[in-house]
Amino acid sequence: MSGGRVDELLDPPLVAALDRLDVISRKMLRGTRQGERRSRRRGQGMEFADFRPYAPGDDLRFIDWNIYGRIERLFLRLFLEEEDLSLVVAVDASASMGFGKPGKFDVARRIAMSLAYVGLVNQHRVTLATLQAGGAERLDGLRGRRKAGEAAAWLLGRKPAGPLDFVPACRALGSGRQGRGVAIVVSDFLVPDGLDQGLQALVGRGWDLFALQVLAPEEIAPGEHGITGDLRLVDAEAGGEVEVTVSEALLRRHRERLQAHNARLRDLCTRLGARHLSIDTREDLPRLMLESLRRGGLLR
Repeated sequence: MSGGRVDELLDPPLVAALDRLDVISRKMLRGTRQGERRSRRRGQGMEFADFRPYAPGDDLRFIDWNIYGRIERLFLRLFLEEEDLSLVVAVDASASMGFGKPGKFDVARRIAMSLAYVGLVNQHRVTLATLQAGGAERLDGLRGRRKAGEAAAWLLGRKPAGPLDFVPACRALGSGRQGRGVAIVVSDFLVPDGLDQGLQALVGRGWDLFALQVLAPEEIAPGEHGITGDLRLVDAEAGGEVEVTVSEALLRRHRERLQAHNARLRDLCTRLGARHLSIDTREDLPRLMLESLRRGGLLR
């Protein structure tokens, strides 16, 4: 693994465990380049289709050494059953994602790195992105384990700031599709408007969409995490301020509104054929990757 920065986001035991996982798409995927969706569990019994020149980062197990012995050039064997998969992992980089202990953005970056790493070791075409004001910032063209360090460095260089224009950001993310694939959006999804249109923009472009909703414990149960009494609340994105007295009645209304919002998000994902999972930032990352996301059908 190159770059030396992956361990700033992921612990080595988790990296070793991620080596055994792969991303699942529920759709029949046919990318622009045949034969590059390789799985360590599927490589023995498939029908040969063609060759292509070796590129740095490709899996050495698919090199045809007989050809190399004849012409001293590296070619990979391709198989009919294998299909190219695009994997996009997008992180909400708006200012509100800096909220919480642990911060939502820090947790989202670690989730994004975990998913990107799974894609890279399985030779999928991986794109990382941040959703923010004005659209989406992207790191395209990642393929192969040796790109993990580059992915980690890029994520570590992102910071949450400003508002999120959810619909334009999703449209910008969806418009960059290269072939079909899986799009994973890691966000709190606490957007004032445009939730339907934004997710529809991704699904409408052919993405198999998975919404990972990251919430801080202070948002889930504010009264249990020191948010009580007379407070001045500041909107991290719009900058407005309001003075409130946090009473039991107010906490109850907050809980009801959050539950209603989350239910709407789940129902919206179901209607669009997308998948949804809500994550408390305190959740253990290995458990999330090795258990929750496998039960949720994103990883295997």
